[in-house]
Amino acid sequence: MSGNDWLTNVPPGPPEYRASGLLMHVTSLPSPYGVGDLGSSAFSWIDRLHDAGQKWWQVLPLGPTGYGNSPYQSLSSFALSPLLISPASLIAERLLRASDAQSNFSNDVVDFDSVSAFKEGLLETAWANFKSAQSKFKNLKFDYEQFCATQEHWLDNYAIFRALKAMYHGAYYLDWPAELVQRKLDPLADAQHELADQIDQVRFAQFLLFRQADQLKAYAHSKGVGLIGDLPFFVSPDSSDVWANPEFFLLDEQRRPRFVAGVPPDYFSAQGQLWGDPVYNWDALRSTGYRWCIDRLRALLNHVDVIRLDHFRGFAAAWHVPAGAPTAQSGQWVAGPGANFFQAVQTELGHLPFIAEDLGLITPDVQALRDQFRLPGMRVLQFAFDGHADNPYLPHNFVHNTVAYTGTHDNATTRQWYEELPDYQRQNLWSYLKRSPGSSADAAPELMRLAWSSPAALAIAPLQDLLNLGSEARMNVPGRADGNWSWRVREDMLSAQAFQRLQDLTESSKRSASPATLFRAQVDREGATSLR
Repeated sequence: MSGNDWLTNVPPGPPEYRASGLLMHVTSLPSPYGVGDLGSSAFSWIDRLHDAGQKWWQVLPLGPTGYGNSPYQSLSSFALSPLLISPASLIAERLLRASDAQSNFSNDVVDFDSVSAFKEGLLETAWANFKSAQSKFKNLKFDYEQFCATQEHWLDNYAIFRALKAMYHGAYYLDWPAELVQRKLDPLADAQHELADQIDQVRFAQFLLFRQADQLKAYAHSKGVGLIGDLPFFVSPDSSDVWANPEFFLLDEQRRPRFVAGVPPDYFSAQGQLWGDPVYNWDALRSTGYRWCIDRLRALLNHVDVIRLDHFRGFAAAWHVPAGAPTAQSGQWVAGPGANFFQAVQTELGHLPFIAEDLGLITPDVQALRDQFRLPGMRVLQFAFDGHADNPYLPHNFVHNTVAYTGTHDNATTRQWYEELPDYQRQNLWSYLKRSPGSSADAAPELMRLAWSSPAALAIAPLQDLLNLGSEARMNVPGRADGNWSWRVREDMLSAQAFQRLQDLTESSKRSASPATLFRAQVDREGATSLR
């Protein structure tokens, strides 16, 4: 069954869509191979979601990680991370022997350097085995060649980028020889010839990753579970995106960013956040009908059903900081593509399967853009208890076209949040819940109950909140360069009691609508993109 059929060929749903799910990145799954992957543990996770009545699994960006191991600093907007390859699936396809994949990694955290080397070694072995016995892999060879042909528009540039990056020991591409930075034809052709085998190996790895991702998405659909992906607004400065498409970014003659992205001071950082990503040349992108941007969206929709548009406010205006500035405080707002962009996307895709990450400093123009296209926004309960009755994160202020979260990957776990909360906000929480004050162990269950009982169309909690974990399980601290993204859940932590409580909560709050119902309702409304 194709993704399209699954999303549309069902009866119209009720006018008030209500469903729920959990947020956990693929890398956090249990696995004997040092990091969660697209294999059996992901299939088992979908079974757990299905059995607990959950209709959605939300993940972080799936691309190959670069600086700081952040999924929001990917080496490509189109590729999948080699970290996600399932060794067990490669063994089942006879591309590896079981002895090739023996390992002894920690079950608690991802050791990115060791695991990356391990996975790259497995992919190298799989490529060597495939090359040496192609008669044994005739069907796989045909599928591989088809994949290379259909994905050529990004795959070739990405493959040579990765091969060159390996040849230059991981150096930032701007530190390569100038003729390669500038993509001069003859030097680039020479490099392609010299690195032909390495380039083909990168292509083959992406083929295997896409194949496993396709199998996982099909299995999720067979269990009635939809997948929510995450698309960073900006791209990494050290990426095949910028190297292959410099005209779409505001760069100087040496291809260095003239301005970099960030945000002004906010909840997460008193000095703002200086991300360092190059900013877009929207005039150039608009002149192509936003083709590259739409290709980015299509690429992710190959793997998921709905996309959380990270930093949605950037489509209205983004914070441009002069390159070299020490903090983000010296930036200024510069207009984004606005409604023109979403009109072009809607024309191409037919609908807008997006969640707008509308957190941070949100101005009326951002809200107007979100509401013009009826995109659901995000409401995070951890932001709700400042004592103001008009706080938009309080459930009584929610509109239905909303996704309610206890917290996100950027927040402390709810247990840690409560432990660090000022006394007056703790009191505001218990007063809002109309119950006597509890302990830090009560905070996550209560926020989940509040999210699930709210008017929001979708309610989502990080797995850490379902398991009532503390600071040891935090995924990311915004503004901190190192020490993020490594949290993993152990199999023994996934208690049946926790998922039974989740099922009971979901049933009592009537959050049983299927993902397919949501999309059928959208199509029936002539392209409307609301969760109403």
